[in-house]
Amino acid sequence: MPRRSQVLLDPRKLPVQARSAASVDAILEATVQVLLSAGKERLTTTRVASRAGVSVGTLYQYFPNKSALLQAVLKRHMDAVMEAVERVCLEQRGNALRQMATSLVVAFLDAKMKDAKTSVALYYVSADVDGAKIIERIGVRSNKAIAGMLATAREPLNRDTQLVASMLQGAMAAVSRRVLESGAPEKHLAALRDELIFFVCAYVEACSARPPATPRAKSMD
Repeated sequence: MPRRSQVLLDPRKLPVQARSAASVDAILEATVQVLLSAGKERLTTTRVASRAGVSVGTLYQYFPNKSALLQAVLKRHMDAVMEAVERVCLEQRGNALRQMATSLVVAFLDAKMKDAKTSVALYYVSADVDGAKIIERIGVRSNKAIAGMLATAREPLNRDTQLVASMLQGAMAAVSRRVLESGAPEKHLAALRDELIFFVCAYVEACSARPPATPRAKSMD
């Protein structure tokens, strides 16, 4: 039997018509706007409904409370990041490890920080809306996509691809967290992205089965 807290977070129903989907999109966009303008504590279903241009009754058809609203917004954000990761992993299949790693980092951080203020706000409400479960689910998808990409690399890996994928995920998540907690993400993003690219490229190249070139001995003649 589902826990009561989870029931209260789950949407009441899923939109099945274009009009319903448009209403849900408007509600979620309004949730972000109210979160940014008023903050988490002052966010209410009434304020969100008013900003979205729908009745509170319409909002309650889909979301039972503000926690469900915030969880839905967080899920949408994480799904968008995941879609960017899956897309780049497909595009990079068959390429060199360095190109794969660089493209992966750029795609991930670009999607994660597309709207820095929203990303920061959602980061700080994540713990309140069971964000760990969303991140865990996304992590499984991410590992599958990255490992699948790495398996096609021009340079074979000498380590398990899922393990390497997990290390890349961990590095990207840590840098993302550092950016979000920095207090000025726009200021620190570029430098941290460059350092992360350097780090992951060195790591994946070290994991390549191809041995490093051995310097030729100088001739004694």
